Amino acid sequence: MYTLKFDANLCKICPTCDCLVLCQYMDLDIDKAKEEIMKISEGEDSFVLQDCVTCYGCEEYCKRGNHPFYLITERRQQKGILTSPRAITKQWINIGEPRGKYRLGEIKEKILSFGFMPEFLQLVKGRLFDDVMPSYVFGQEFFCNVVYIHFANTSIIKERLPMVIDNFKKLGVQEVVCMHDECFGSFASLAPAYGIEVPFKSIHYFEYLYNRLERLGDEIRPLNIKVAYQRPCSSRLSPDKHHFVADIMKLIGVDLVERRYQGENALCCGGIFGMAFGYELANDVQKRNIDDMVDSGAEYCVFNCPACQSTLAAKVTKKGIKPIHIIDLCRMAIGEK
Repeated sequence: MYTLKFDANLCKICPTCDCLVLCQYMDLDIDKAKEEIMKISEGEDSFVLQDCVTCYGCEEYCKRGNHPFYLITERRQQKGILTSPRAITKQWINIGEPRGKYRLGEIKEKILSFGFMPEFLQLVKGRLFDDVMPSYVFGQEFFCNVVYIHFANTSIIKERLPMVIDNFKKLGVQEVVCMHDECFGSFASLAPAYGIEVPFKSIHYFEYLYNRLERLGDEIRPLNIKVAYQRPCSSRLSPDKHHFVADIMKLIGVDLVERRYQGENALCCGGIFGMAFGYELANDVQKRNIDDMVDSGAEYCVFNCPACQSTLAAKVTKKGIKPIHIIDLCRMAIGEK
C-alpha cells in the first residue's frame, strides 16, 4: 500500500503555517492554524476536516512540500467525513472506472494525454500541435483519477493511478504532454507524494504551448486585448508551471490584467461547491471572482480547465466578458481563429 510522505515535525517548526493561514475559505491565525494542522497530523478531530472546500490551495501555500491537502483528504476518508452526498461520490467513482474502452492515436515516443475530457478532442488542432498529433490517448485507462481528492477518496487514486502509469509504460512512450493540470499534477505531485514511480517524463501543456509558440514566432500577430485568467484548483498541484500563463500572454501580445483574485490569491470556479458545500458559497465565490474581472477591465476570461469554462462561461458572458480557452486564444494569435 502506498503511504503519504508527511513529516509532522516540519509543521511543528514552520514559523508561518501558511498552508492554513492563507486559506481563502477559512479564517485562521497562526496559532490556531498550527494547533489544527497538528491535530490533523496526529489523527485527531479538527473543524478543518469539516470546513475544507477542497480548493487544493494549501498544497501550494506549503513551501516545504509537506502535502497538507493530501493529509486532510486522507484523514477525511479515515474518519468517514464525506465532502459530497454518498450517491454523488459513488457516481463519480463509477464514471472513472477503467472498462477497457479507450482511444489511441498514432503512438510515438511523445504523446498527448487527454485523460477523460472529451473537450480536448475538439480543442487540439492546427499548427500548434502539428509536431505531436495525431499521437494521443483518451479514456478511463489513461484518466489520472486525481478528481477524487475532491471527494475525500485517496484510496481509489492509490488503486488506479499505478494502473494508469503502467498503461502509459506499456505503450513505450518517453514523454507525456498532459492536457489538464490534474493529469500533470498526478505525475509531478501526487505520485511522488505516495512513492509511486513514474517511468516517463511528464510535460505540462502550458510549457508545450509556450515552446511551440516560440517556434511559430513569425506567425504571431499581437492580439492587443485585455484578459483575466481563471486559474483552476488543479493548478495548485503544479505552481512552478503557473508562470507560463504570463509568459504566453506576453508572447502573443495580450494584457493580463492586474486584479485581486489572481496568482496564489485566485478563487475557484465554484463548480464543486454547489453539490458539496451549497450554492450559497458557490454563488458568493463566483460573484466576487467575476466582479473582480469586470472591475479590472478584462475583455476576455481565459480558461485552462474545460470544467471551469463550463461552470463560468455563461456567467462571464452576461457581464460582457468573452470566455475563451487558452488554446483557442493562442490559435487566434497565429491566425487560426
